[in-house]
Amino acid sequence: MSKKRPNNGYEHVIPNIEDWPIYQLSEDRRNFIKEIDDFTLSRFSKRSTANITDTLSKTIFKERIRMKEEPWKVDPPNERQFWKKIQRELVDHSLDRSEEEARRTNEELMRRIIHRYSEEIVGTFQIKTFLFARRFLTLFFTRLLNTAAGRNFRRFWGSKYRLQDRLLVRGHVETVRQLMTKGTVIIVPTHFSNLDSILIGYALDSFVGLPSFSYGAGLNLYNTGYTAYFMNRLGAYRVDRRKKNEVYLETLKAMSNLSIQRGVNSLFFPGGTRSRSGALEKTLKLGLMSTAVEAQRANYQKGKDTKVFIVPLILSYHFVLEAQFLIDQHLRRMGKERYIRSKDDFHSFRSILKFAWRFFSEENDITLSFGQPMDVVGNYVDADGRSFDKYGNEIHLRDYFISNGTVSTDLQRESEYTKQLGERIVERYFKDNIVLTSHLVAFAAFEVLKNKNSRLDLYGILRLPADDYVFPRPTIRAVVTQLRDRLVRMADAGDVKLSEQLMWDVDRLIEDGVHRLGTYHLAKPLRFTKQGQIVSESFKVLYFYHNRLEGYGLAENIQWKEYALEMV
Repeated sequence: MSKKRPNNGYEHVIPNIEDWPIYQLSEDRRNFIKEIDDFTLSRFSKRSTANITDTLSKTIFKERIRMKEEPWKVDPPNERQFWKKIQRELVDHSLDRSEEEARRTNEELMRRIIHRYSEEIVGTFQIKTFLFARRFLTLFFTRLLNTAAGRNFRRFWGSKYRLQDRLLVRGHVETVRQLMTKGTVIIVPTHFSNLDSILIGYALDSFVGLPSFSYGAGLNLYNTGYTAYFMNRLGAYRVDRRKKNEVYLETLKAMSNLSIQRGVNSLFFPGGTRSRSGALEKTLKLGLMSTAVEAQRANYQKGKDTKVFIVPLILSYHFVLEAQFLIDQHLRRMGKERYIRSKDDFHSFRSILKFAWRFFSEENDITLSFGQPMDVVGNYVDADGRSFDKYGNEIHLRDYFISNGTVSTDLQRESEYTKQLGERIVERYFKDNIVLTSHLVAFAAFEVLKNKNSRLDLYGILRLPADDYVFPRPTIRAVVTQLRDRLVRMADAGDVKLSEQLMWDVDRLIEDGVHRLGTYHLAKPLRFTKQGQIVSESFKVLYFYHNRLEGYGLAENIQWKEYALEMV
């Protein structure tokens, strides 16, 4: 049993920061970058000269378009000169040259491009900066909690309210802690808000007692001086989503692969970006996930039995600051209607402070649910790192990578393993998701709205004037009761998890869900009038929160004829 600290957090699995894999990688940064350069170049060197020439030409073209159409403050000042020089040398010394000269030129140009990318991608980890960030965030969150809870800045130095009462860590925590001593852990969270990275990083360190994880930070975050200062020193690697060329993507994947082989624990958002619809991710981007499979195989090829473990992490918010912006984007992408573009301004420290103040002052909580850990092909593992098949039989992961008696490289086979892993992660997202009162009430309310307007499609419903509709309390109560009964049966079968509040008296449950949904938004998805009626000020935002429980087949189980229609 792991020991807990006085603040209810666990003691650190690895007490000495200098023993953390991310610190050791940072100390060896120069050699690590060379390793990335050599590994990536070797991948391209296996191709024909003509293929490499074509890849270089496409890379130069895409980079020139990027510099022209999407320049950023963080871009190096010599960007244009670098790519002009690369293009000139490709034309002068590769095109229409002998096979030998073209090959030599191509590999030299490729190495320079790869090195430029790897230098940009790989970050550092400074102990002093980390310790400062740890102290600052603890002080900041704790003081803000007490100030906001009392709605009075004179409470800033109070200590009545505790942070661990608001940031709730649930699930397979003990197993994950033990796996940290057995191999390399990769955490794959759901992604709903720009606050996710800060909260996850803080919770893993202060509450779960895990060493820092390597994680990707969008290069756009480095446009701000103070943000760049901390990002550069806290183990983040830089990801430039503007760069879509093959050389950059291969370099990024090489960095991930090799860092996992070195035992660095990593954090990926496999959805790739925040969930625009508000739903749990069903489709994952498997590029970086594939590097975990490759790294596992490479470990076996080197004679190492070190395993790579995958841990889903499901974040449950009662409200998401960016909900209005995200659902607007989702609806536009569906291509059915054009919406006025909302501004996504949740990048500034001011907006994060505003979110945190409202979060704490309204007594909200955020739940982090650690899902069932698995190996890189999706088999569940126990706390000792042993893999088991679906029948509970222990299996040897190494056997998955053996051909003709030896561990071999087979990228097509590993691609299938990655797809299999992605499917299992999505499965655990749904099964280890913790349903909150706000999720259930939002789902029930929007389903009532759909039933009342069954002749309209989704876009017709969203165009309805929200101030003309009152949700009948008896109908909401009946639908919530039905849905909760269904969720309880699903929870008993292991298909979902429920918060404690979901078992409250149904009227108290509804009041809690409505109150928490209305915490932040100016146009509240649900609220009570002075007369106690339930109304909505934004059907679109209500739809965003409704979507959290999409995918469970709940709507099909509502008995409208028996309950709702008679009461509408």
